[in-house]
Amino acid sequence: MTKYTKDEEYLLIINNILKNEEFKKMANIKHHNTTRLDHSLKVSYYSYIIAKSLKLDYKDVARGGLLHDFYIEEISDCDKIKDKIALFTIKHPNNALQNASNYFELSEKEENIIKSHMFPVDYKIPKYAESWIVSLVDKVLSVGEVSKKFGYKLTYILNLYLLFILNIIK
Repeated sequence: MTKYTKDEEYLLIINNILKNEEFKKMANIKHHNTTRLDHSLKVSYYSYIIAKSLKLDYKDVARGGLLHDFYIEEISDCDKIKDKIALFTIKHPNNALQNASNYFELSEKEENIIKSHMFPVDYKIPKYAESWIVSLVDKVLSVGEVSKKFGYKLTYILNLYLLFILNIIK
């Protein structure tokens, strides 16, 4: 995904995060059929575009979306399937929030974006429209990334769905 590299305003918002050495480690961690860094950039950028078009707090959305999966542990490190599910659904938003808090100053909205992005799988309900946007974009992109195993038909449908949503809100 290179669209974000041409968006100077977006890059100014997230630049200090991208330069962080601990954050850069996410480029080496598999996530669905991509890396955790690539996934987080996509969630961040698409959420940023939606929030900006809706005249919401797009800066917090860009940062919160980028940090929503900021944990270095690999899910494959767990021995049992149920441990993988518990780590993914319960622990990783808290781990991401802890990591983000250790390295960056976060707004209340950014904290909520990170800790509630797994709703409804996790019980933490998003408090802000911005949190809902990141959560929904994360779901759509995650399904699309996982679907690559099954071919590009499902990914194509999801991309059309995302374009449809973007056109509705314009």
